[in-house]
Amino acid sequence: MENKTKRYLYLGFGWLMFILGFIGAFLPVLPTTPFMLLALWAFSKGSETLHDWLYHHPKYGDTLRQWDQYGVIPLKAKITSISMMSLSAIYLIFFSGIPNYGIISALALMAYGAYFVLTKPSQKKDDD
Repeated sequence: MENKTKRYLYLGFGWLMFILGFIGAFLPVLPTTPFMLLALWAFSKGSETLHDWLYHHPKYGDTLRQWDQYGVIPLKAKITSISMMSLSAIYLIFFSGIPNYGIISALALMAYGAYFVLTKPSQKKDDD
């Protein structure tokens, strides 16, 4: 694939993820940070300027830098993600018409996601 085409695909994907993350800042059911991380990654492939803009953004930059430098997931993000996964699991189990194998698969993915989120630090470690 031509470099210019790749660049435009990365930029388009980056902007799509940024928009979803921005919307997620206002809707409790849509996460912000994962979309911003994907946007940051895409921008790093498509535009150094946009990558730097998002990495140092006044609202989103600190969380992105904390993840990038220290692997930190803030406590608020952990609580939100676990809460949303729990609500989704309840919906799947009691109110969806999805076959059991679909529910089990979704619950397994949520369990892995919860494990991943909960095993990351909530704040950077002090070097003292």
